[in-house]
Amino acid sequence: MKSLFHLAYNVTDLDTARRFYGDVLGCREGRSTATWVDFDFFGHQLSLHLGTPFATAPTGHVGDKLVPMPHLGVILETPDWQALAARLQAAGTEFVLPPQLRFEGQPGQQWTMFFCDPFGNPIEVKGFDSLDSVYES
Repeated sequence: MKSLFHLAYNVTDLDTARRFYGDVLGCREGRSTATWVDFDFFGHQLSLHLGTPFATAPTGHVGDKLVPMPHLGVILETPDWQALAARLQAAGTEFVLPPQLRFEGQPGQQWTMFFCDPFGNPIEVKGFDSLDSVYES
């Protein structure tokens, strides 16, 4: 079965969202109205609606770090992850967890980075050498 994931959440300004999701993350804009805009978020549909962003708290344990929960994430192959990390760094993105390798040499070895959009919505991006290895234990 082939499917796309859809997630909708709130932002406070659509123009700022367009700059961040479109220009910085490189997501293609889809349909929109005066109160929401869709993006192709790495192959999935992300709908950003005007409103109050959801509350988050640093309660997710990632190794010895605490990361914001809940959060949105995407998994990319390593070269795409590296290109996105470089684009985010060039844009001056403030990272919750800077780009780094974790679980090195273990099943589940992955690159990861956490950052927030301009509205405080947390995003994690993981990088795997092969998407076939995401669920290996």
